[in-house]
Amino acid sequence: MDLPFSQSEYQRRLNLTRAAMSAAGLDVLFVEDPSNMAWLTGYDGWSFYTHQGVIVMHDQDPVWWGRGMDAKGALRTVWMPHERVLGYADTFVQSTVCHPMEDLGRVLTELGFGASRIGVEMDNYYFSAKAYLAIKATMPDAKLIDATALTNWQRLIKSDEEIAFMRKAARIAEALVDLVVERAEPGLRKNEMAAEIQAAAIRGVGDDWGDYAAIVPLLPSGADASAPHLTWDGRPFREGEVTFFEMAGCYRRYHTPFCRTVFLGKPPDDLLRAEGALVEGLEAGLEAARPGNRACDIANALNRALLKAGIERGDRCGYAIGLSYPPDWGERTVSLRAEDQTILQPGMCFHFMPGLWADDWGLEITESILIRADGPAECFCDRPRKLFVKP
Repeated sequence: MDLPFSQSEYQRRLNLTRAAMSAAGLDVLFVEDPSNMAWLTGYDGWSFYTHQGVIVMHDQDPVWWGRGMDAKGALRTVWMPHERVLGYADTFVQSTVCHPMEDLGRVLTELGFGASRIGVEMDNYYFSAKAYLAIKATMPDAKLIDATALTNWQRLIKSDEEIAFMRKAARIAEALVDLVVERAEPGLRKNEMAAEIQAAAIRGVGDDWGDYAAIVPLLPSGADASAPHLTWDGRPFREGEVTFFEMAGCYRRYHTPFCRTVFLGKPPDDLLRAEGALVEGLEAGLEAARPGNRACDIANALNRALLKAGIERGDRCGYAIGLSYPPDWGERTVSLRAEDQTILQPGMCFHFMPGLWADDWGLEITESILIRADGPAECFCDRPRKLFVKP
């Protein structure tokens, strides 16, 4: 077995989660988010399209629970002994007459939690309304408590081991930016560029191989770049168009997003003015990203610079990052926006993402950052903060 982290690191994470469970009055916690599953146990597999999860108790090792055929993957990736891995029969998978949560209810009852306060991640990509109804019907004496993001918040401050992985991901992200700046040219088909990005991302840098990112490369051009989340098609890059590249290096599920923008030809004046304001705001936000300040201070510093240039931006400008699975590389905790009062602490990591999307262009110049013990944030990547212009 090749566990990504030390046993003491997994114990640290388990201790944090148990303390949060106690504060929430939970007897047991069921974690279905694959990012939280991996963070707590090491489990890593493309099996999150079926119901699976980790049962966290106060006084016993966690239990991995999932589809029977995926239990073999758990045996290969989790740190717990084999008897803590449980698989359910394949008859539960996508059935119209039974549901996997019926089996989970049986397991929880056998573990002694039939009438307990059970935390579940209710607002999560991987936990459905049908799942909630099924477990509630199977365990009528239990009380289901919303534990959405309870584990996510314990992941907010990264350990040295985690930061080391994000630094490896950052080297991959830099290589991706170098690739797109070099290769973008009129006539090159968008799908060919996407293929090169994916190949480079997985190839990695040196001995540090690349994992699949939780979001595919986003590279819309021209008016399509006014929409922040379009992917690619088979059309070629064209002179006179801007393309932003939203990508992330990923190493052992740890993400370092990094976005840059390329213009082929002579950029219009409004795009150049936006570039200047965006870079000024980005650097002001980095200066505000200090321990003891708040998440909103970063957003407010950015917005002040943008407003000076007459640009109003109402969206959040960043989010916590670290370990993740599709469909999102954010941790779904802290957001960099005017309303978020979270105090910044050393070890927190964010994608500072102040993208601008006008009616006929988009501009993304971003940094993934680490809050340091003192001083302004450290940028994981090191490439010029500018609009790359290729005449």
